[in-house]
Amino acid sequence: MTDYGHDLVFGTFLTPAADAPDRVVALAQLTEQVGLDLATVQDHPYQARFLDTWTLLSVIAARTTTLRVAPNVANLPLRPPAVLAKSVASLDLLTGGRVELGLGSGAFWDGVAALGGRKLSPGRGVDALEEAVRVIRALWAPSGSVRIDGEYYRVHGAHAGPAPAHDVGIWLGAYRTRMLALTGRVADGWLPSSPYAGPEQLPAMNAAIDAAAAEAGRDPSAIRRLYNIAGRFTARGTGFLDGPAGMWAEQLAELTLEQGMSGYVVMGDEPDVVRRFAAEVVPAVRDLVDAERNRRAAAAPRPAGGAVPSSDRPGVAESGRGAVPPALGVTPTPDDGVRLSGVRMWDETTRPTGPAPDPDRAYTAAQRASGQHLIDVHDHLRSELATLRDLIEQVAAGLTEPGAARSAINAMTLRQNNWTLGTYCESYCRVVTTHHTLEDTALFPRLRRAESGLVPVVDRLAEEHLVIHDVLERVDRALVGLVTDEKDIDAVRAEVDLLTDTLLSHLAYEERELVEPLARLQIL
Repeated sequence: MTDYGHDLVFGTFLTPAADAPDRVVALAQLTEQVGLDLATVQDHPYQARFLDTWTLLSVIAARTTTLRVAPNVANLPLRPPAVLAKSVASLDLLTGGRVELGLGSGAFWDGVAALGGRKLSPGRGVDALEEAVRVIRALWAPSGSVRIDGEYYRVHGAHAGPAPAHDVGIWLGAYRTRMLALTGRVADGWLPSSPYAGPEQLPAMNAAIDAAAAEAGRDPSAIRRLYNIAGRFTARGTGFLDGPAGMWAEQLAELTLEQGMSGYVVMGDEPDVVRRFAAEVVPAVRDLVDAERNRRAAAAPRPAGGAVPSSDRPGVAESGRGAVPPALGVTPTPDDGVRLSGVRMWDETTRPTGPAPDPDRAYTAAQRASGQHLIDVHDHLRSELATLRDLIEQVAAGLTEPGAARSAINAMTLRQNNWTLGTYCESYCRVVTTHHTLEDTALFPRLRRAESGLVPVVDRLAEEHLVIHDVLERVDRALVGLVTDEKDIDAVRAEVDLLTDTLLSHLAYEERELVEPLARLQIL
């Protein structure tokens, strides 16, 4: 059982089809809009039907603001490492640190040779890759002179630099024994693909990487494990990533907790798959992994006196029930009282409160982390809501006429009559619904059983989930009107204002009442 503890990263694996360049860029933009972290592009320069990967990654980076990009994986025999090092560092500087480097030793050697590259045996390709990693790292130094006298790559007196904006990860696409050993010795990450290395093969491959890392004096946990994944969303589960989204989430969470995989890059070029992956799978994987990590941390042996005491144990920050003691060291997000809509979906004065916490209680580090988790999940929803509102204002600002509005917003159309705004709202609604479903079916019943004084609070929160679901349905109906009548932006604004009021009020109430019990009872 191995969990290396890395943060989770999710992304897409895109085909650089030259006959649909706008669609490829739009898919990358969708990757960012639905909240994924990374867009990657396969690299086969000898394929006449493909765009050049590095040029495409540069355009994607320029058309996005937070998305990380990487070749998956760069075809090293056709990309001299000294020049590749400068290309990576330059784009990383231009994007503020949003570039990673997937590398491969080479394949399809006849195609490589047809473009003037050197045709190597698989074994010699591994040796050349090891030299290339040395060259790249040396040239990423901020200054100095580089001299590497290798069999495949020679650098004599080249000036190092520029250095990238951040520590770019070098992730190797490795499957065989020598490549796995090289990954353990020199790489920052491992990037296999599920069609070529199924989940049943990962334990032995991970063990080979770990052994090579230990022999080289490295901590195996320093190597991130990513996985290009191929699957189908179906009603009934029949195998690995062939079933409903919930099954996907459970299988990926298990790979993280048992095999240390921490990056999942979904293969395929269908917008609906990207949306479902982001909305239905990713949040559930994060919740499952966080809950199990917190459980393991709480169960781990602690030294005597392991409870973390408060320095001065002040009183409860707010008088009355349901407040959070400062000793917890976790601060719920307050309700600022601002309301954008004239519609009220509930009476906030009738909300029950839970039992008052003990102001003298001390909390362990694991308990603090458990209390913080709910806020972290909610902050993601708040961030996504802000993005949704920003998209709507972009549409409104360009709405002089339907054609002008659409042309003013980058990649607004992924398919006929399907606006990016609408697809983003649809995905965001799924994220909120999935989060509430997990609470209703897993978290709330456990809280009811653990503490009877919380039952009225949990019941009220569950009722509010139903109300928020109705508000999400209103947003959906307004979006239908927007697609058929682009000038009906005010109707969308009004419903999203109502969503903002209800959701932010609910999240603040939930944090106020549940952060301390979640920490004390170690539910998450």
